[in-house]
Amino acid sequence: MTALKNHLTRAEMSQAQAAKLFGVTQPRVSDLMRGKISLFGLDALANMATAAGPHIEMRVLEAA
Repeated sequence: MTALKNHLTRAEMSQAQAAKLFGVTQPRVSDLMRGKISLFGLDALANMATAAGPHIEMRVLEAA
């Protein structure tokens, strides 16, 4: 979530522009920018990040 928020800030994208890119509402982007992580599933964040352009990498590691 933080990486996506930082990407949008660096790109100087408005919340309305981001909402259109992600296919969500502007209030949903506002929730993202305010860090309301409990409102987002991993799949939603991954879909948004994919639409925004950053490379996504996920790893699952054995517990130590």
